[in-house]
Amino acid sequence: MQKTETPLKLRLWTVEEYHRMAEAGILQPDEKVELIAGQIIKKMSPQGSPHAAAIRRTDRVLSNRLGNQVLIQKQLPIQLNDRSEPEPDVAVVRVDPLDYADHHPTVSDVYLIIEVADTSLKFDCETKAKDYAQSGIADYWVLDVSNRQLHVFREPTENGYQSEAILEEGASISPLQFPGCTIAVSEILPPIIGL
Repeated sequence: MQKTETPLKLRLWTVEEYHRMAEAGILQPDEKVELIAGQIIKKMSPQGSPHAAAIRRTDRVLSNRLGNQVLIQKQLPIQLNDRSEPEPDVAVVRVDPLDYADHHPTVSDVYLIIEVADTSLKFDCETKAKDYAQSGIADYWVLDVSNRQLHVFREPTENGYQSEAILEEGASISPLQFPGCTIAVSEILPPIIGL
């Protein structure tokens, strides 16, 4: 008779437990981790220059176009729900009079999330996309610096995003909440060195 294996059950963490681990010193202040769907995920390899350049360029374009009507966060926490607190590369959020001193932005505060991918494309387009969709993030972009494309995820459901478009370098797009703000994909990609 063949034995059937019992599936392993993961112990998922809450945002509150995650914060207590940091306060207790279990998670070190310089440790690069984030809480995704109840799991503490070690962030990918250190940022390369193209990744950092894309974040800077995206921040500059969004800041110039949207001005004081939004707050642009770079690699800071967003609390999606009780089990997820990612730190997206760029998040466009509502202005808060206290600059979120008493809490991290939540889903209702988020206009747009952008992850910059070089070595993390699969993780950003699958794991993070599912978590963002299940949380109700309406506009999620993944800037693929290696292939020079922008993945645009919209229409979130419990099962993931119903709409995914891949825009080439020459295309333009507007954030859902700011249709008058047109951004060329080439503006937020790092420049090609040597051309």
